[in-house]
Amino acid sequence: MSNQFSLKQHNIDVTNIVRNAMPAQLYQEALAYEADAAIADSGALMVRSGEKTGRSPKDKRIVEHPDSKDNIWWGSVNIAVDEHTFEINRERAIDYLNTRPKLYVVDGFGGWDPNEQIKVRIICTRPYHALFMWNMMIRPTDEQLANFGEPDYVIFNAGQFPANRYTTGMTSKTSVDLSFERQEVVILGTEYAGEMKKGIFTVMNYIMPKKGVLSMHCSANEGDAGDVSLFFGLSGTGKTTLSADERRKLIGDDEHCWTDTGVFNIEGGCYAKAINLSAENEPEIYGAIKFGTVLENVVYDGRTHAVDYTDVSITENTRAAYPIEYIPNAKIPCVGGHPQNIILLTADAFGVLPPVSKLTPEQTMYHFISGYTAKVAGTEVGVTEPEATFSACFGAAFMVWHPSKYAELLAEKMAKYGTTAWLVNTGWTGGPYGVGSRIKLRYTRAIIDAIHDGSLNNAEFVTDPIFGLAIPTSCPNVPDEVLIPKNTWNDEAAYNAQAHKLANLFIKNFEKYKAGSSDAIINAGPKL
Repeated sequence: MSNQFSLKQHNIDVTNIVRNAMPAQLYQEALAYEADAAIADSGALMVRSGEKTGRSPKDKRIVEHPDSKDNIWWGSVNIAVDEHTFEINRERAIDYLNTRPKLYVVDGFGGWDPNEQIKVRIICTRPYHALFMWNMMIRPTDEQLANFGEPDYVIFNAGQFPANRYTTGMTSKTSVDLSFERQEVVILGTEYAGEMKKGIFTVMNYIMPKKGVLSMHCSANEGDAGDVSLFFGLSGTGKTTLSADERRKLIGDDEHCWTDTGVFNIEGGCYAKAINLSAENEPEIYGAIKFGTVLENVVYDGRTHAVDYTDVSITENTRAAYPIEYIPNAKIPCVGGHPQNIILLTADAFGVLPPVSKLTPEQTMYHFISGYTAKVAGTEVGVTEPEATFSACFGAAFMVWHPSKYAELLAEKMAKYGTTAWLVNTGWTGGPYGVGSRIKLRYTRAIIDAIHDGSLNNAEFVTDPIFGLAIPTSCPNVPDEVLIPKNTWNDEAAYNAQAHKLANLFIKNFEKYKAGSSDAIINAGPKL
């Protein structure tokens, strides 16, 4: 294979190239060349991602170019870099790749809809990265690979080599740079595999809205009747867990697009959080951890190689990457019709938001643009105060255009195809974090079931006085008192204080989006 395949068009002269190797070969390579690689008792490949165990959003850069600069939402998410600096980093990455005795290439696709698909080439130095992207991209058939031609986008992953901190615009030895004009991503100074996956997502978030296609950070599944649901939510809200439902087909767990024909998954795999994973709570994901799966940064028993999913001594961000067909009820190809329901997930640690509420179109836009969840404290002893997190479109870190661009596309498509939206809180009830308890997963699943079977649509609703949300007064298999947050607290005054506090956080956060939003959307937020 190395004899026929060349990277000379990318200025890479290495001749020992392993292209689109199958998992068995990449296991062999990983065990030979990766210092910490090991095989779990389940058959998965366990690896370490080095110093970085998560993404480095502050080190992400986009080339400021006359052709694209007016389209980009510049700021703390999309930080500009000049073309010259991109060239320096690109040269540094290619120089490093040229010093390697062997390189790994994965050629694959982003997007299951053949009309919107892009061809992506990954060039990397670690077998782990090759296996990860083999799992995460859509894998070409032998015939497609033979006729692959030149890729639309190339990712140069030289993550084992640092950026030069003295290069203009660099903030650390990590740099992830994207040029829409060169159609290239350059990775330096981080071996966290998620940077490659999210690099492709960022590309799709730029090129799809240009065509009137909505790119979304969400999971998607489909019922027997062909009814599609989308689940939006930040990390820890249940996006992956709730979309993996044994009674519904999984379209995908993280990245989708909505066209005039329906939705499609961007990826060929799933990247699930592995913290506290159990066969009881997440049977589909637990069962997917087998031969071919990559397990990142997990701790295991040295003798049995059994993984301890509760051990977070390396990182809380332990992960499993596997092909989507490892989920027994995955829908292949990963496409579906227009969504009937959109579920915005939040984990409210203030204990204020109801477990479920039905949203008006304006409220949907407001909560979509806000992208709220709450992180719980616990990093310092004695700190029990939750921390509100707002991430526009439930994925600001990957949005390239202004959030209003995605929100307008969402509103347009929902109106056109008659989609209903719900806000589902998987967070705390009976008090804030430290006082109340997490809403039981079985209640959340019962709520999702009631959305899917239509029974929740026919419920009676009451309106929350502060947030203006329509809350159902009953839901099958959920105690009535759980549905109205105030009723779960022992102290009504304490509840009111928390509700006002959270409402203020929403209002303050939305200030920065007022200029691009209609009065109807602004007025759909909480009122004090």
